[in-house]
Amino acid sequence: MDQRIAILGNGSWSSALAKLLNDNGVPFTWWMRNREAMQHLIEEGHNPHYLSSVNYSTSSIHFEPSLERAIQEASLLVIGIPSAFITEVLNDLPGAVFNDKKILSAIKGILPEQSLLLNEYLQQRFGVSSTNYACISGPCHAEEVAAEKLSYLTFASADEKLASYCAGLFRGKNLNTIVSTDIFGVQYAAVLKNIYALGAGIAHGLDYGDNFLSVYITNCFAELQQFMDVISTQTQHHYNTSAYLGDLLVTCYSLHSRNRTFGNFIGKGYSVAAARLELNMVAEGYYASQGIHRIGERLSYRLRIADTIYDILWNKKPAALAFASIESICS
Repeated sequence: MDQRIAILGNGSWSSALAKLLNDNGVPFTWWMRNREAMQHLIEEGHNPHYLSSVNYSTSSIHFEPSLERAIQEASLLVIGIPSAFITEVLNDLPGAVFNDKKILSAIKGILPEQSLLLNEYLQQRFGVSSTNYACISGPCHAEEVAAEKLSYLTFASADEKLASYCAGLFRGKNLNTIVSTDIFGVQYAAVLKNIYALGAGIAHGLDYGDNFLSVYITNCFAELQQFMDVISTQTQHHYNTSAYLGDLLVTCYSLHSRNRTFGNFIGKGYSVAAARLELNMVAEGYYASQGIHRIGERLSYRLRIADTIYDILWNKKPAALAFASIESICS
């Protein structure tokens, strides 16, 4: 399978994936909305805003300022644009722009307005087939990939050959890969773990200790499994949730976790607006909490922990009061 590759986006995760390809000697096109960042990368060899300590060999990177041209010239598209901005970036593209393209999603969230996973949006808007779609999950942090620490990624697709091919592109001495056909499970687990990690941060900000946190995460995983059972009956899709426990753990515990950091600010009394300014990066769990809440409403199903995090973020429920109710859930 010979693919011409383009990365769309230049946040932390896109930058980490670009480094993996670069280290493996894989040439690729890189599109980003920030023209100043692109010019800085061309001239200085590193991203000024994300993973700024990482240097790239730019001789094997084609920097393309036109999104449509970057898509047209590639056959495999790695989409790393935050979920909150996907429709803003893609909606004006021609309907046939993704014809015969393979998509590798590096998004760990739900499109907030539509409350859809990326594959569902791409199928509805652009007619992208499930066999042309793959996605990436952890357990893995961009910062540790950049620091060349041993990391693990899961690649999932309805077409196992596509998942295996994508895994091979990124696999290296510091990166192990797992191949799966569970695209819904991989994505929903990634969405929920960000919400639960945000809650872990809130708990830390409220001065709960490690003992509570361990019980909290255990209950989060149980809720994730129960939600997957509900989704499974809707999609007739088999899930393997045990494969995603590691991603939940690292996102809840790691100091690299943006969602945990964002939640910590909330627990310490910051408003959502102030926490967003302080973090200066997108915390996918913030938007995901609203998306999962809407999906739960659509299914007439309540996720008690995830919905409590939603109430804190979107309904301004006091964090201490909300976590008093989570205590009863976890008892």
